Amino acid sequence: MRDEVTLSNGAPTTGRDASRPGYSATLGRVETYFDKTATRTWERLTSDAPVSKIRQTVRQGRDRMRDLMLSRLPADLTGHRVLDAGCGAGQMTIELAARGAEVLATDISPSLVQIAEARLPEALRNQVTFTSGDMLCHTLGQFDHVIAMDSLIYYDANDIGRALATLETRTGGSIVFTVAPRTKALMAMWYAGKLFPRSDRSPVMIPHDAGKLAQAASTQGVLGQVKPIERVTSGFYISQLMEVRA
Repeated sequence: MRDEVTLSNGAPTTGRDASRPGYSATLGRVETYFDKTATRTWERLTSDAPVSKIRQTVRQGRDRMRDLMLSRLPADLTGHRVLDAGCGAGQMTIELAARGAEVLATDISPSLVQIAEARLPEALRNQVTFTSGDMLCHTLGQFDHVIAMDSLIYYDANDIGRALATLETRTGGSIVFTVAPRTKALMAMWYAGKLFPRSDRSPVMIPHDAGKLAQAASTQGVLGQVKPIERVTSGFYISQLMEVRA
């Protein structure tokens, strides 16, 4: 595990917060999974390359969710600084920059960040700074908006609440994020996944009830209103859009 993360211009930032052992342990598992195991899968899924019918439903669901998340932000983001927290292969980053935003795109996987940077159109390069590491690093600075698509889905309610509270202190506008909703199907898969040895598992999504998550966020210091916006279901993809707004 790295002790620091580095901006694409070479400036070092502080490492992950050791005072949050649950968050840090999950962060490490997610980093290993995406950077060592799933990079090629995600590179293909987020491209125009042919995929299986199952993955096509996931691709369609993610496209729908990305559009919904963007709809919560102003159409013209000129002069706005936006954190793309968990930028993955960079699809959201491109859309934000195309709206005029100054984007800080970060992901725990350096391999995915490299893919995102390679995909960024040349005309948008002056608007985007890429980093790899913890999206909660305080040295990333202040933002007008934060978008976190599927980057909090592996954390429990208290860890999500603490993450949102941290981001809220640095964000002037809204925080838009997704979680796995607490449905019967997802809960069945979640319990089934716990039967496998930890060494054989990918990071497991933790399903959440929106009301209980909002309560946990308030307990952890979030001042704004945490509310559900819309749910997207597309084949094997199911995700709940949430928002923190003052």
